[in-house]
Amino acid sequence: MRLVGENIEPGVFKLSEALRLADQFELDLVEISPNAEPPVCKIMDYKKFVYEQKKRDKILKAKSTQVVVKEIRFGPQTDEHDYEFKRKNAEKFLKEGAKLKAFVFFKGRSIIYKDQGQILLLRLATDLEEFGKVEAMPVLEGKRMIMFIAPKKKK
Repeated sequence: MRLVGENIEPGVFKLSEALRLADQFELDLVEISPNAEPPVCKIMDYKKFVYEQKKRDKILKAKSTQVVVKEIRFGPQTDEHDYEFKRKNAEKFLKEGAKLKAFVFFKGRSIIYKDQGQILLLRLATDLEEFGKVEAMPVLEGKRMIMFIAPKKKK
């Protein structure tokens, strides 16, 4: 087997000799690449290696951010005050860094007002232009017209 590690000159050794060297340094013999010809092993402190790997994974997990999607629901004939109230909430969500899913829900025969729903969503997009950018334009899916807005990156 091919042997690598700190304080060891790389070379090809027999298994018994590699184990003897590992015992001599009071370290572990760890198989790195079993499919290579000959297999590659490394002499190292395995517990320390596992500990550092967990620590590295924890740091990477801490750095990754979870994407939060907040929803705002409108009716096709939402009044001005209700619209302003929901716009302010949408503004707050985007400032917090959450994605926004704004949709108009059409009940029963109100589907005939789908042009009003689209106008409402486009108006919301223009009002929130300074806080986020439109990721997906309004699309009708069943009884809902959906639009996604992503927050702008902070500089």
